[in-house]
Amino acid sequence: MTDDQQAGELMKFEYQKKIASLNRLKKRGASTDHLERTKATVSHLHTRYIVDMQSMDSTVSEINRLRDEQLYPKLVQLVDGMASMWEQMRAQHDNQSKIVQALRSLDISHSPKETSEHHYNNTQQLHVHVQMWASQFEKLMLHQKEYIKCLNNWLKLNLIPIDNNLREKVSSPQRPQTPPIQTLLRTWHDFLEKLPEEGARTAIHNFAAVMDTICQYQNDEMKMKESCEETRRDLQRKARKFEDWYNKYMQKRADEEMENDKEVIAEQQITVELLKKRLEEEEEGYQRQCIQVRDKSLMNLKTGLPEVFRAMSEFSGACSQMYKSLSSRTKTRQSKASMS
Repeated sequence: MTDDQQAGELMKFEYQKKIASLNRLKKRGASTDHLERTKATVSHLHTRYIVDMQSMDSTVSEINRLRDEQLYPKLVQLVDGMASMWEQMRAQHDNQSKIVQALRSLDISHSPKETSEHHYNNTQQLHVHVQMWASQFEKLMLHQKEYIKCLNNWLKLNLIPIDNNLREKVSSPQRPQTPPIQTLLRTWHDFLEKLPEEGARTAIHNFAAVMDTICQYQNDEMKMKESCEETRRDLQRKARKFEDWYNKYMQKRADEEMENDKEVIAEQQITVELLKKRLEEEEEGYQRQCIQVRDKSLMNLKTGLPEVFRAMSEFSGACSQMYKSLSSRTKTRQSKASMS
C-alpha cells in the first residue's frame, strides 16, 4: 500500500513536470507537432494516474471493510472475553485470599518439626513458580500495551487521507472521520495506562522474596542435617575401628599380661567420645534450627500469602471493571450508530 502511494506521488510529480513543460512550450510558440506530442504524454500520464488512484481506492475500501467488519468485531469480542476472564480471576483470588486467612489460626504443634526432602523439593518448586508468576505478569502488562499501541500506530497510517487532486470525475467513497475502532483503541490505551498494576507487581515480587527467604532457611537446615548424618557415619566408623582394636588388644593382653590397660584403652576411646559429644551438639543445633525454620516459614507465609492474594484480587477487580466499562462504551456507541 505504501509502495503504491509512493509510485502515485512520483507519477504525480512527473505529470506536473510535463504540465509545466507544456505551458512553457505554449509561451514560446512551439510547433503544433511538438505541442501535440507533449499533450499526448500529459494525457497518458493523467490516465495512468487516474487508473492507479482507482485501484488504490479499491484497495483502501477493502482494507477499511476488513477493518470495520472483521478486525473491529474481533476486538469487541476480545474486550468482552477479557472482562469475563478478569472477573473469574477476581473470584478465584478472593477465594484464595479467604483460604490463606485460615493460616492465622493454623495449629502446627503436632506437625513434623523437620523439613523432609519431599517438603524441601515442594518449597523449591513453589519458589520457581512464584518467580515465573512475577515474570509472566510483567510480560502480560507489557505485551497488551504493546499490542494496543501497534494497532493504534497502524490505524494512524490507515486514516491518512490520499491526495486526490488529479482525480477528475472519479468517485471515491468517503471514509468516516472517526471509525468505531479508533475510539475503541484510544479508550483502551488510556484505560491500560491507568491500571493500578504497581501494587500487584510489588506484592508478587515481595512474595517471591518471601519464598527465597524460606528456601534459604530450609537449605541451611538441610545442610545441618547432612552434617549430622556425616558425623554419625564418622562416629560409626570410628566406633567399629575402636571395637576391632579393643578385641585384638584384649586378646593380646591375655597372652602377654600388658600393664596400664585403662590408660591405653582411654587413649584409643577418646576419639570416639569426642565424636559422640560433637554429634550430640550438632543434633541439638539441628533440632533448634528445625523449630526456627518452621516458625519463621509459617510467619512469613502468614504475612506474604494474604498480601499477595489481596493485591491480586484488587488488581483483577480493577481489570474486570476496566474491560466492562470499555465494553459498555463500545455497545453504547454501536447502539447510537445503528439508530442514526
